[in-house]
Amino acid sequence: MTIKIRYHGDVEPLEKIPQGDWIDLRAAETVSLKEGEFRLISLGVSMKLPEGYEAHLLSRSSTFKKWGVIQANGMGIIDESYCGDHDIWRFSALAMRDTVIEKGDRICQFRIMEKMPAVTFETVEFLSDPDRGGIGSTGER
Repeated sequence: MTIKIRYHGDVEPLEKIPQGDWIDLRAAETVSLKEGEFRLISLGVSMKLPEGYEAHLLSRSSTFKKWGVIQANGMGIIDESYCGDHDIWRFSALAMRDTVIEKGDRICQFRIMEKMPAVTFETVEFLSDPDRGGIGSTGER
C-alpha cells in the first residue's frame, strides 16, 4: 500500500520500522505548555490515505512519562477525506505539568485501518442473548 505524503517545513521523513505496526510521528514545532494548557501540535504532514481506510492516532507509550501530556481526545481518527495540501495532522496535547516538547520529538504514532463497513440498525423488542451483568461485572458472582 502506498500513501501519498506532503511534508510541511523541515521535518524528518516518516519511516516504517520492521518491528511493530505503528508509525511514529514527530512534533514539527517546539511547544512550551503550562500545566492545564491545551495545544494542537503540528506533526508537519498531510497525507492522502487510500480509499476505504482511516488513520488511528495515539500517543506513544512514553509520551506522558517524558512530557506529562495526554492526548485530549483519547484517540484521533483521520479519515480519507482529510487529504488536502493544508490538512496538516496535529496532536491534541493536554499538559498535566509544565513541559517543553522540542521539534523532532516523537510524541505520537499512527496506523492505517480499514474503515467500518456501512451498517444499518434493526429495532427489536428483545435481543435474545443472556445479560452479562453490567459494565465491570466480568468475573463477579
